[in-house]
Amino acid sequence: MSQQIMQKALARLLKPRSLAIVGASPEPFSVGNNLLVNLRRFAYQGAIHLVSRTRSDIDGVPCVPTIDDLPEGVDAAVLIVPAQAVGESLAACARRKIGGVVVFASGFSEQDEAGAKMQEAFAAMAREAGLAVLGPNCIGAVNYTHSVPLTFEPVEPCPPKGAGVCVIAQSGAMQGNIRYALMGRGVPVAHSISTGNEAVISAEDYLDLLIDDETISCFSLFVEQIRSPQRFLQLARRAKLKRKPIVLLHPGKSTGAAEAALSHTGALAGDHATMKACVEREGVIVVSGLDELFDVTTLVARYPNPVSGGVAVLSNSGALRGFSLDFCEEIGLTLPELAPATQLALHNVLPSFATISNPLDITAAGMQKPSLFGDSAAALLDDPAVGFLLVVAMGGGKPQQLAKWHAMKPVLEAARKPVAITYMGDDYPLDAQFIAEIRASGIAFFRSPDRALRALARLSAHGVAQSAIEASTDQSNTKIPALQGTIAEWRGKQILADLGIAIPKGGLARTLDEAREIANQIGFPVVMKAQADRLAHKSEAGGVLIGINNDTALAAAWQQLYANVSAYDTELKLDGILVEQMAPRGATEMIVGAKRDSNWGPMVVIGLGGIWTEALHDAVSLPAHAGTREIEHALTQLKGASVLAGLRGQKSRDTQALIKLVLKIGALMRNHANILEIDVNPVNLYAIGEGAIALDALIVVE
Repeated sequence: MSQQIMQKALARLLKPRSLAIVGASPEPFSVGNNLLVNLRRFAYQGAIHLVSRTRSDIDGVPCVPTIDDLPEGVDAAVLIVPAQAVGESLAACARRKIGGVVVFASGFSEQDEAGAKMQEAFAAMAREAGLAVLGPNCIGAVNYTHSVPLTFEPVEPCPPKGAGVCVIAQSGAMQGNIRYALMGRGVPVAHSISTGNEAVISAEDYLDLLIDDETISCFSLFVEQIRSPQRFLQLARRAKLKRKPIVLLHPGKSTGAAEAALSHTGALAGDHATMKACVEREGVIVVSGLDELFDVTTLVARYPNPVSGGVAVLSNSGALRGFSLDFCEEIGLTLPELAPATQLALHNVLPSFATISNPLDITAAGMQKPSLFGDSAAALLDDPAVGFLLVVAMGGGKPQQLAKWHAMKPVLEAARKPVAITYMGDDYPLDAQFIAEIRASGIAFFRSPDRALRALARLSAHGVAQSAIEASTDQSNTKIPALQGTIAEWRGKQILADLGIAIPKGGLARTLDEAREIANQIGFPVVMKAQADRLAHKSEAGGVLIGINNDTALAAAWQQLYANVSAYDTELKLDGILVEQMAPRGATEMIVGAKRDSNWGPMVVIGLGGIWTEALHDAVSLPAHAGTREIEHALTQLKGASVLAGLRGQKSRDTQALIKLVLKIGALMRNHANILEIDVNPVNLYAIGEGAIALDALIVVE
């Protein structure tokens, strides 16, 4: 069955002109009755057909005894049947050429192996028949725009006046949670879909159908599993071009990652980090919790275009100014200095004793003169360095709440930059007229400055990252040995050197005399490392000795290395000993790696090495085709980014040399589909102008 046929079936399901309820019931609060009540409440305009083995009619609507008795070509059916009856019911729906079916029943893949087999059997049949199946194990979907509630959850009609948010969640409870949160803020919702087990139709299918729907402004997703990663990336790219942001909460960041077989790269580049790097590059805004999902969706529903620039905070509290400075530093949110023209405009409207800065405290004068809120907001929004504006105020009594709002409303409604308002006081009641007006305005409203600032920080970071995206122009290529599995360090370093990556002077010695010759040529002290494809973890085998200062020490080290490796593995045969110049001191240790993810494709990983690896687990992941500006931006996202900028009087590190190295590793992954993993650890990164040297290299080939 083609994707086009399934999309047509899905369109019929989400916007049916006729529908059937299989297992209809008049019993109050039953699943069937709740569904009927919803349809009446929404004044559903299509034809309704009821299927019941025990009743001839329900509330005057005639019933037929079986699905096979339905007229041919009904757009959608809702199955209220036990799990064991789902397969035959779907087969009957296919015979009657029904477009799509909602399956509420549970007891399938989410339960046990037997349930999984039953689900796969009916899914295969449905795919073959071109039958779109929502579920099983779901609570259905609501199309608010066209008044189609295909759910047993009691819902109220709330058609959006314009375009609205499309909520998609694999969890029914989370779908309701997100929908309620948005509606509670006055954010219009166009669709709310609980996808359940996704036996036939996945979140990607709903995105594919609805991205081009003009009634949808953005998407708010709670997805525990992205089933088709490459397709999801293509859809995200489409949504970005359509200016319809996708806000995604994807649980699983803290789940114990599979043990890395060979290197730090596998441990540092977890599944969640890989997913996040890939989808964010295509414009998806990945959030870390439910509050952020609600808050960021609220903002992008009104302001869909990525915005870069800092945040201006306007308040009538000096204490809030201090809090904002501390909190914004903690969450990495830039508070730009105000331009001279902005400062002059503010001087002209604020009292002489007001301090003109960002955050801006308009002082208690705002209580007597609410117009200061609007005038100050206008001046801040005109500042070219300001990308976002947050107004944080004590609402005060109900008359003051309205007065402040009315002073700001014309300015904020006309703003082309994202704006938000916070009235502090937590759950203290607000004036009903104020609430009604601010919801009608569509301006994001918060009771917590913390949440507002976190959401703005997420949007600001998203805008900056999007502006840095570019494809790599590095076409570095080199041949790799025709080997399989792990390639010994000396071979891996040859590959790196052929790419133009700096490695220590030295070479592989197969005899003690060759080792002496190499050492005398490059100069003492040297490092000696045992070499074999099977010896991925040299240190564990006692296969690395450093600080060897003369010929006598070299001969002793040679014998010691062979003895250590033999004790570690009597059957392991060495290629020889790698003799290298000791690296100069004064470097910052980095890790640069790459892996070929089976779902997301080739990735590069950059992290701080040495003690930072274990202490901070500090790394960033990027697709292997990331360009210079993206890598440069990614380095600023490291927890230890300040180390690269220079600490305690040290010089800044040569990040441009590091970026060039990363670009070459990315190109190697792109050009050789049989390379599974690369681990360059450590990379010694020196001061600006002094470059970077790869001290070790592990490459795994398929």
